Amino acid sequence: MSLPKIKTVRAYFAGGATADKAAAGGDYHDQGANHWIDDHVATPMSKYKQYEQSRQSFGINVLGTLIVEVEADNGQTGFAITTGGEMGCFIVEKHLNRFLEGRCVSDIKLIHDQMMNATMYYAGSGGLVMNTISCVDLALWDLFGKVTDLPVYKLLGGAVRDELQFYATGARPDLAQKMGFIGGKMAVQWGPHDGDEGIRKEVARIAHYRETCGADFWLMLDCWMSQDVNFATKLAHACAPYNVKWLEECLPPQQFEGYAQLKQQAPHGMLITSGEHHGTLQSFRTLAETGIDILQPDVGWCGGLTTLVEVAALAKSRGQLVVPHGSSVYSHHAVITFTNSPFSEFLMTSPDCSTLRPQFDPLLINEPVPVKGRIHKSVLDKPGFGVELNRDGLKRPYQH
Repeated sequence: MSLPKIKTVRAYFAGGATADKAAAGGDYHDQGANHWIDDHVATPMSKYKQYEQSRQSFGINVLGTLIVEVEADNGQTGFAITTGGEMGCFIVEKHLNRFLEGRCVSDIKLIHDQMMNATMYYAGSGGLVMNTISCVDLALWDLFGKVTDLPVYKLLGGAVRDELQFYATGARPDLAQKMGFIGGKMAVQWGPHDGDEGIRKEVARIAHYRETCGADFWLMLDCWMSQDVNFATKLAHACAPYNVKWLEECLPPQQFEGYAQLKQQAPHGMLITSGEHHGTLQSFRTLAETGIDILQPDVGWCGGLTTLVEVAALAKSRGQLVVPHGSSVYSHHAVITFTNSPFSEFLMTSPDCSTLRPQFDPLLINEPVPVKGRIHKSVLDKPGFGVELNRDGLKRPYQH
C-alpha cells in the first residue's frame, strides 16, 4: 500500500487570555461563571487568600485550546486538540513543522523522536512544549487512521475488551451514580493551610456522599498538587472509614520521594495515584518506582499517544495500572487496547454535573459520551479518532 506524504501542518487556537471570550474545548478550565470546576478547588495557590476561591483568578485558563491540523498530499487531513493556545501555535508553525512536512504519514515514531529531542533544551519534562508535541502526535495518529480507513484503536492492535466503563469526575457523585458510572471523584477544597479543620470539612463531604451513594460506589479525591505528605497522610487515614478508593495527585509532580513516603504511610487498601502533570517516559519511570498504584498520564500533555503507549507498557511490566487523565476520544482509543486499564475517566464539564456534556465541547463534532457509564467499542469504529472539527471562531496567528 502506497501511503501519502505530509504536505503541511497548521495550528489554530481558541479561548485563553488572547481571545475575546472563554472557549472551553481542549482547555476545559476555560469555562464561564458558576462552574463547579472553578468553585473553591484546592490548588498550590490556595494558600494565598486572593487566589483561594477561583482557579481562574491565578490564570489556569490563560492558555486556551491548541488545534493542530495535518494535511497529506492526497488532501486528507487529521487533527487534534489540547491545552496550549496561541503559544502552542508558534511552536508548531515556527519549529515543529520542519519535522513533519515531506514525511510519510506513517513516520509517527520518527517524527515524535525528533520533536522530543529538538525541543529538549527548552521543554524540560513537561508543560506547554510537551502539550504541543502531544497535539501534533495525536493529529498524526488521526491522519494515519483516516488514510488507512481504520480507527486508531485498531492501528494499536485492537480492543482487549468490548466496552469501556467509566467513573465520573465532578462535584456530585450522587448524580454520577444515577447516570450509571462506577464511581465519583471530587476535587478537594481544603489544603495544609486549612489545618485539621480542612481535613474535617473534607471528611464531612465524603461521609455525606458515602451515606447517599451506599457502601460499594467508588469515591475518590483529586488533590491537584495542593498538599504535603503530612496533610495527605492525615487526610487518607481520616477518610479510610468511608472506604475512599484513592487519593490522587496529592503532591507536586517532581516530589517523587514524597509519593514514596505517602504510599508507605497510607491506609492499607487505599490507592495512591498520580501522573496527569508528568511528561516524558523518564518521568513516569521515576514515578512508577515510588510504588504508587495507578499512573494517570494525560495523552494531550505527556507526549501524545506515542508516549502513552510506552507508559502503559512500563506500568504493565511493574504490575501497575494506567488510567489516563480524562481526554475523551484521545484516551478512549488507547484504553480499550490496554490490558492494564480496566476503567477510564469521564470529566463532567456541565456546570452543575447534572447533564452529560462532551468533554471538549464545542470543538469536537460527534464526540461520544458514555451511556449508563459505558461506551461500546463499536462507537469508536470510525477512521482516526472518529470526530470532526468545529471551526467556528478558530484563529491561525502564525504561518510558515
